[in-house]
Amino acid sequence: MRFKRILLKLSGESLMGEKGFGIDANRLAAYARQVKEAVEAGVQMGIVIGGGNIFRGLAGSSQGYDRVKGDQMGMLATVINSLALSSELEKIGQPVKVFTAIPMYPIGNPYSSAEAIRSEERGEVAIISCGTGNPFFTTDTGSALRAIETKADVMLKGTRVDGVYTADPEKDPSARKYEEISYDEMLEKNLKVMDLTATALCKENGMKVYVFNMDREGNLMKMLKGDNIGTLIS
Repeated sequence: MRFKRILLKLSGESLMGEKGFGIDANRLAAYARQVKEAVEAGVQMGIVIGGGNIFRGLAGSSQGYDRVKGDQMGMLATVINSLALSSELEKIGQPVKVFTAIPMYPIGNPYSSAEAIRSEERGEVAIISCGTGNPFFTTDTGSALRAIETKADVMLKGTRVDGVYTADPEKDPSARKYEEISYDEMLEKNLKVMDLTATALCKENGMKVYVFNMDREGNLMKMLKGDNIGTLIS
């Protein structure tokens, strides 16, 4: 395998699948199958899921919500998604443990990097919810932090696009995909892959990020086996 321990970041929006809101059962099942296949191949895995399919704190504040409360609502949305994925994984026989960055027992276990690592070493998938547990931080930043804390070899950013492009490929058909790009070049070109806080965390701590299309079933194992189906940022 290309990497032994990974932190997989999944977007809440991708969980919507063909729906305009909430969780698409087919997309959830496809994610669970890919995760189980990777763990069975010997990969230790932590997962962070966004909550944009249910509620986005930043969008809520633009509608009049208090920003702190809006972000807290977004954290709860990540817990819903985490519980949904954990249920799907358990259904297909994959052991899993849900952690929450804010106290929420018995819904989830209080997050501890040491406990998450031990969970992964036992062959369980450690799903870490609530982002960083603080307002004003995105789940991208939460993912970067958890990847560093759990000593992951790489942070995988599973999206609906197959890498980092010179421009938005959905708007510019001439956009060119990078196979590899440095953090400095990404910042210089103002490419919107992650927010600045997440980017700075990864850059300062030497955490590699691999962006790929997780929505195409089978891509996770292809990437782990060494296929260049996305973009490596380092």
